[in-house]
Amino acid sequence: MKSFRLATMLAAGLLLAPGHPFAQELSGPQVVRTLGRLQGGAPAIDLALLMEEAAASAGKGVAALPDWQNLSKLSQLIVEIDFENDSIAIEPKSYRTVGMIADALHHPNLRRYKFLVVGHTSSTGDAKHNLDLSQKRANAITEALSTTFAIAPDSLFAIGVGEEWLVDPSNPQAADNRRVQLVNLGLVK
Repeated sequence: MKSFRLATMLAAGLLLAPGHPFAQELSGPQVVRTLGRLQGGAPAIDLALLMEEAAASAGKGVAALPDWQNLSKLSQLIVEIDFENDSIAIEPKSYRTVGMIADALHHPNLRRYKFLVVGHTSSTGDAKHNLDLSQKRANAITEALSTTFAIAPDSLFAIGVGEEWLVDPSNPQAADNRRVQLVNLGLVK
Protein backbone atom coordinates (compact mmCIF):
# COMPACT_ATOMS: atom_id res chain seq x y z
CA MET A 1 0.00 0.00 0.00
CA LYS A 2 1.44 3.38 -0.96
CA SER A 3 0.88 5.66 2.01
CA PHE A 4 1.87 8.82 0.21
CA ARG A 5 -0.18 8.37 -2.95
CA LEU A 6 -2.39 11.27 -3.77
CA ALA A 7 -4.80 11.29 -6.68
CA THR A 8 -6.45 14.46 -7.85
CA MET A 9 -10.01 14.62 -8.97
CA LEU A 10 -10.72 17.71 -11.00
CA ALA A 11 -13.65 17.04 -13.34
CA ALA A 12 -17.21 16.87 -12.09
CA GLY A 13 -17.89 13.29 -13.18
CA LEU A 14 -14.68 11.82 -11.79
CA LEU A 15 -15.91 11.74 -8.23
CA LEU A 16 -18.58 9.21 -9.07
CA ALA A 17 -16.68 7.30 -11.75
CA PRO A 18 -15.48 3.83 -10.83
CA GLY A 19 -11.74 3.42 -10.55
CA HIS A 20 -9.10 6.14 -10.53
CA PRO A 21 -6.11 4.95 -12.50
CA PHE A 22 -4.13 8.17 -12.17
CA ALA A 23 -2.35 7.80 -8.86
CA GLN A 24 0.58 10.16 -8.71
CA GLU A 25 2.93 11.74 -6.25
CA LEU A 26 1.98 15.35 -5.66
CA SER A 27 3.95 18.17 -4.14
CA GLY A 28 2.65 20.79 -1.74
CA PRO A 29 2.29 23.38 -4.54
CA GLN A 30 0.25 20.89 -6.58
CA VAL A 31 -2.04 20.29 -3.57
CA VAL A 32 -2.53 24.07 -3.25
CA ARG A 33 -3.34 24.41 -6.96
CA THR A 34 -5.73 21.44 -6.93
CA LEU A 35 -7.67 22.52 -3.84
CA GLY A 36 -7.63 26.17 -4.88
CA ARG A 37 -9.49 25.63 -8.14
CA LEU A 38 -12.93 26.99 -7.51
CA GLN A 39 -15.54 27.32 -10.16
CA GLY A 40 -18.03 30.16 -10.17
CA GLY A 41 -21.52 29.25 -9.11
CA ALA A 42 -20.45 26.21 -7.09
CA PRO A 43 -23.39 24.77 -5.16
CA ALA A 44 -23.80 25.47 -1.47
CA ILE A 45 -23.32 22.30 0.55
CA ASP A 46 -25.60 21.52 3.51
CA LEU A 47 -23.35 19.49 5.83
CA ALA A 48 -26.16 18.49 8.19
CA LEU A 49 -28.17 17.13 5.26
CA LEU A 50 -25.15 15.18 3.95
CA MET A 51 -24.64 13.59 7.38
CA GLU A 52 -28.33 12.72 7.63
CA GLU A 53 -28.33 11.16 4.16
CA ALA A 54 -25.14 9.18 4.88
CA ALA A 55 -26.67 7.75 8.06
CA ALA A 56 -29.95 6.91 6.32
CA SER A 57 -28.17 5.30 3.36
CA ALA A 58 -25.86 2.88 5.21
CA GLY A 59 -25.63 -0.14 2.93
CA LYS A 60 -27.53 1.59 0.10
CA GLY A 61 -25.01 4.09 -1.31
CA VAL A 62 -24.95 7.87 -1.47
CA ALA A 63 -23.27 8.57 -4.81
CA ALA A 64 -26.52 8.94 -6.73
CA LEU A 65 -28.11 11.35 -4.24
CA PRO A 66 -28.29 14.92 -5.61
CA ASP A 67 -26.75 16.51 -2.52
CA TRP A 68 -23.76 14.16 -2.77
CA GLN A 69 -23.43 14.75 -6.51
CA ASN A 70 -23.01 18.46 -5.74
CA LEU A 71 -19.69 17.63 -4.08
CA SER A 72 -18.35 16.53 -7.47
CA LYS A 73 -18.59 20.14 -8.65
CA LEU A 74 -16.08 21.35 -6.05
CA SER A 75 -12.27 21.28 -5.98
CA GLN A 76 -11.09 18.17 -4.21
CA LEU A 77 -8.32 15.73 -3.57
CA ILE A 78 -8.29 12.06 -2.61
CA VAL A 79 -5.60 11.14 -0.13
CA GLU A 80 -4.60 7.69 1.05
CA ILE A 81 -4.06 7.77 4.79
CA ASP A 82 -3.24 4.50 6.52
CA PHE A 83 -4.94 3.67 9.80
CA GLU A 84 -4.39 0.74 12.09
CA ASN A 85 -6.83 -2.04 11.27
CA ASP A 86 -10.37 -1.26 12.43
CA SER A 87 -9.02 1.77 14.29
CA ILE A 88 -8.84 5.55 14.17
CA ALA A 89 -5.12 5.53 14.96
CA ILE A 90 -3.28 7.15 12.05
CA GLU A 91 -0.24 5.10 11.03
CA PRO A 92 2.97 7.06 11.74
CA LYS A 93 4.04 6.79 8.09
CA SER A 94 0.91 8.71 7.05
CA TYR A 95 1.73 11.77 9.15
CA ARG A 96 3.95 12.99 6.31
CA THR A 97 0.88 13.12 4.08
CA VAL A 98 -1.20 14.82 6.78
CA GLY A 99 1.64 17.33 7.21
CA MET A 100 1.71 18.04 3.47
CA ILE A 101 -2.04 18.70 3.57
CA ALA A 102 -1.57 21.00 6.57
CA ASP A 103 1.22 22.91 4.78
CA ALA A 104 -1.11 23.40 1.82
CA LEU A 105 -4.00 24.55 4.03
CA HIS A 106 -1.68 27.13 5.63
CA HIS A 107 -0.87 28.56 2.19
CA PRO A 108 -2.27 32.10 1.72
CA ASN A 109 -4.31 30.93 -1.30
CA LEU A 110 -6.19 28.38 0.81
CA ARG A 111 -6.28 29.88 4.31
CA ARG A 112 -9.59 31.63 3.76
CA TYR A 113 -11.49 28.53 2.63
CA LYS A 114 -13.30 25.85 4.58
CA PHE A 115 -12.81 22.17 3.83
CA LEU A 116 -14.81 19.00 4.16
CA VAL A 117 -12.85 15.92 5.19
CA VAL A 118 -14.72 12.85 3.95
CA GLY A 119 -13.76 9.47 5.43
CA HIS A 120 -14.22 6.29 3.40
CA THR A 121 -13.80 2.58 4.17
CA SER A 122 -13.71 -0.64 2.22
CA SER A 123 -16.63 -3.04 2.57
CA THR A 124 -14.99 -5.34 5.10
CA GLY A 125 -17.30 -5.36 8.08
CA ASP A 126 -20.88 -4.29 8.64
CA ALA A 127 -22.16 -1.20 6.75
CA LYS A 128 -23.20 0.61 9.95
CA HIS A 129 -19.83 -0.15 11.59
CA ASN A 130 -18.01 1.13 8.49
CA LEU A 131 -20.07 4.32 8.52
CA ASP A 132 -19.18 4.94 12.17
CA LEU A 133 -15.51 4.07 11.58
CA SER A 134 -15.26 6.40 8.57
CA GLN A 135 -16.75 9.26 10.61
CA LYS A 136 -14.27 8.64 13.41
CA ARG A 137 -11.39 8.55 10.91
CA ALA A 138 -12.52 11.81 9.29
CA ASN A 139 -12.70 13.29 12.81
CA ALA A 140 -9.19 11.98 13.55
CA ILE A 141 -7.81 13.74 10.47
CA THR A 142 -9.54 17.04 11.30
CA GLU A 143 -8.29 16.76 14.89
CA ALA A 144 -4.72 16.09 13.74
CA LEU A 145 -4.88 19.01 11.32
CA SER A 146 -6.27 21.39 13.95
CA THR A 147 -4.20 20.32 16.96
CA THR A 148 -0.88 19.02 15.66
CA PHE A 149 -0.72 21.30 12.60
CA ALA A 150 -2.67 24.36 13.85
CA ILE A 151 -5.27 24.53 11.07
CA ALA A 152 -8.22 26.66 12.22
CA PRO A 153 -10.81 24.18 13.53
CA ASP A 154 -13.68 26.30 12.22
CA SER A 155 -12.40 25.77 8.66
CA LEU A 156 -12.62 21.96 8.87
CA PHE A 157 -15.71 19.77 8.78
CA ALA A 158 -15.73 15.97 8.96
CA ILE A 159 -18.14 13.44 7.54
CA GLY A 160 -17.93 9.68 7.10
CA VAL A 161 -19.62 7.71 4.36
CA GLY A 162 -18.31 4.25 5.16
CA GLU A 163 -18.38 1.94 2.17
CA GLU A 164 -21.07 3.92 0.34
CA TRP A 165 -18.78 5.61 -2.20
CA LEU A 166 -16.25 3.04 -3.40
CA VAL A 167 -13.40 4.01 -5.72
CA ASP A 168 -13.18 0.39 -6.85
CA PRO A 169 -16.76 -1.00 -6.80
CA SER A 170 -15.60 -4.16 -8.59
CA ASN A 171 -13.43 -4.94 -5.53
CA PRO A 172 -15.27 -3.50 -2.52
CA GLN A 173 -12.77 -4.88 -0.01
CA ALA A 174 -9.77 -3.31 -1.81
CA ALA A 175 -7.46 -1.07 0.20
CA ASP A 176 -7.96 1.72 -2.39
CA ASN A 177 -11.47 2.17 -1.05
CA ARG A 178 -10.07 3.19 2.36
CA ARG A 179 -9.23 6.84 1.85
CA VAL A 180 -9.80 10.42 2.89
CA GLN A 181 -11.17 13.03 0.55
CA LEU A 182 -10.72 16.79 0.96
CA VAL A 183 -13.30 19.06 -0.62
CA ASN A 184 -12.97 22.83 -0.82
CA LEU A 185 -16.33 24.19 0.34
CA GLY A 186 -15.50 27.79 -0.54
CA LEU A 187 -14.95 30.93 1.45
CA VAL A 188 -15.31 30.95 5.20
CA LYS A 189 -18.05 33.42 6.08
